[in-house]
Amino acid sequence: RGDDARAAARSRYITATGGYPVCMDSDVKYYPLGEEMYADMLRALESAEHFIFLEYFIIQPGKMWDGIAEILKRKAAQGVDVRLICDDMGSLFLLPQGFAREMERSGVKTLMFNPFIPVLSLAMNNRDHRKIMDVDGHTVFTGGVNLSDEYINAVELHGHWKDTGVRVTGEAAWNFTAMFLEFWHAYRPETVNEPLDAFRPHAYHPAPFAGEGWVQPFSDSPLDGEAVSAGVYIDILAQARDYVYIFTPYLIIDDVMQAALCAAAKRGVDVRIITPHIPDKWYVHAVTRAYYETLLQNGVRIYEYTPGFIHAKTFVVDDEYGTVGTINLDYRSLYLHFECGVWLCRTRSVLQIKEDFLAMLPVCQEITLEQCQHVPWYRKLGRACLRIFAPLM
Repeated sequence: RGDDARAAARSRYITATGGYPVCMDSDVKYYPLGEEMYADMLRALESAEHFIFLEYFIIQPGKMWDGIAEILKRKAAQGVDVRLICDDMGSLFLLPQGFAREMERSGVKTLMFNPFIPVLSLAMNNRDHRKIMDVDGHTVFTGGVNLSDEYINAVELHGHWKDTGVRVTGEAAWNFTAMFLEFWHAYRPETVNEPLDAFRPHAYHPAPFAGEGWVQPFSDSPLDGEAVSAGVYIDILAQARDYVYIFTPYLIIDDVMQAALCAAAKRGVDVRIITPHIPDKWYVHAVTRAYYETLLQNGVRIYEYTPGFIHAKTFVVDDEYGTVGTINLDYRSLYLHFECGVWLCRTRSVLQIKEDFLAMLPVCQEITLEQCQHVPWYRKLGRACLRIFAPLM
């Protein structure tokens, strides 16, 4: 079928650009809220018997992190191989001094990625924005959820925090393990010769895995000259026939992505985007709104989530395909950060993402072209000026 050919082509692109294969025999559970995923994360960590790998952009002490840290330290004391990668800039003002040393003393091997240096350096832009929790090589959690209390609505900073994630169980978990180990071996060269077979999904799960559809976790690096995330998103928009529904916290796009969104809508695809109504950063939200008018003029429909802040990063397409991951529709995620995502093809989770999106529409405010055209001139000017700095936001 034509659909099969398009899916195969997209999968080949992901494999060719990162070496991450498409997998069957993998189950995907979709979480419409961070607090639902957190409960399963704790259960998975408690079940760990051999290793736990964590890689996160933000870690902040509180209910969420404290619950995880207690298990990590206890498991490490029991002999489980526990490793943690945390982006230094993402948690710069959130973690106490000596955090890495404290975790190391408790048996948790810890790496602070790309430590902040207060000098002008382009390398400081390349942050580790990935979110990975890998338990024994066969169960992995990813999505928008960082390890901080707002992500599970334990505190309220910007209204209700809407985030999403997935649990991948089975053969596809290996792609995430490989992503983590690539980083770990680069910065801990003494481990580079450890046998990889010890970390594969079946190493500690000899029984066959169950699953349906195709699952392809992938990574994106700013260092290889290939914008994989942008390529996947643009290809989805180019191939869509009926609809594309998108959750994104930020809508700060270049001309190519804007043209892809507009072209899909102009050829009759129902393109809808949900963004936050309550921002986490006012200036970023102002730039997001600066893109509304052009998109609306070309038929894209835009909604703002009125209860609070949307941090989810998902696409769902034609009841066939979806993506869930860490990749925002902004310049930093698409071109500057290390990111990860999961491309889904004909899995049960694809329809669950669609149901979640449609369930959010009644609590969203649809933005109209007339509203955008009646924004005061000085506000439009301010947004236009902020757009100059879009690549830094």
